[in-house]
Amino acid sequence: MEKRLFMKGNEALGYGAIKAGCRYYFGYPITPQNDIPEYFSKHMAKVEGCFIQAESEVASINMILGASAAGARAMTSSSSPGVSLMQEGISYLAGSELPAVIVNITRSGPGLGGISASQGDYFQATRGGGHGDYRTIVLAPHSVQEMHDLAMLAFDLADLYRNPVVILADAVLGQMNETLEDRPYKPIDLPPKNWTLTGASGRKPNLIKSLYLKEGEMEKHNWKLFEKYQGMKKEIRFEVSGVEDARMIVAAFGTSARVAKTAIQIARSQGLKVGLFRPITLFPFPSQALLDLSQRTKKFISIEMNTGQMVEDVKLSVARDADVHFYGHPPGSPPVPEELFEAIQKVY
Repeated sequence: MEKRLFMKGNEALGYGAIKAGCRYYFGYPITPQNDIPEYFSKHMAKVEGCFIQAESEVASINMILGASAAGARAMTSSSSPGVSLMQEGISYLAGSELPAVIVNITRSGPGLGGISASQGDYFQATRGGGHGDYRTIVLAPHSVQEMHDLAMLAFDLADLYRNPVVILADAVLGQMNETLEDRPYKPIDLPPKNWTLTGASGRKPNLIKSLYLKEGEMEKHNWKLFEKYQGMKKEIRFEVSGVEDARMIVAAFGTSARVAKTAIQIARSQGLKVGLFRPITLFPFPSQALLDLSQRTKKFISIEMNTGQMVEDVKLSVARDADVHFYGHPPGSPPVPEELFEAIQKVY
């Protein structure tokens, strides 16, 4: 039987990352993710890893690019405006087909905002965020357990697809303490990293780049990336509950989904047949699963800690005759179950 630990979300993420073989962490402090670099600064030396507090977020993401090109498992973390500063580097990683894990423990915005929890970075994470025609796999944990487990998964997916993977959490998940099962890291089968820049003794030199200037080269490269992003759809993950008899389905991710689960329990106790759809991969989004649900359930409500972002993907996914509503709770204090229950009642 696996032992159980009591950990903060940010620390559980670092613990899972080191178990998965992360040996290089570069980052810059910003609240509310500071427990992550603190964790790595304490524990990296124990596994002969490298921790560097970079001079900026721009520096840290480019250090990630260098470590990844050499074949290392590397990650960085930040919170909202810090991740905005990394966008050029993330685009270079995607264009160079380099694996990396980027963690965003989101805070409120726009602008400097505040340190309260928010889900306002959904568009930034799922639409690429930086310049060019690229995508990143986006994983959305909703518990300390998933902060740990998805950290391990993120490194495997990054290596499998040679692509950046974003873990999109928020201040609540990062700062809360919760028990977790200390699950071992079980790697998936991965192709050899024969593309790395490790010295060309005994082989032809490798070339890693995102600059393509010859006629037709850039178009060919973009279609190659597009096919890879299409292939990522096999990695879709989601959770459903209470959907078999549901007259209405709540779509929510992350902290909103945690609160929504309690609100749905209240609704069920009042005789309202409400189910939950929780995407774990925000990209690729579980569109087919939502479409299938909308064949028998026609009423949906997307609950988010913003003014309306994932709701667009919900509307694009469901059947044309489905009725999609939105309830937003912009940054500040997270919503409470009773508040969400009232929103469910109004739409039901």
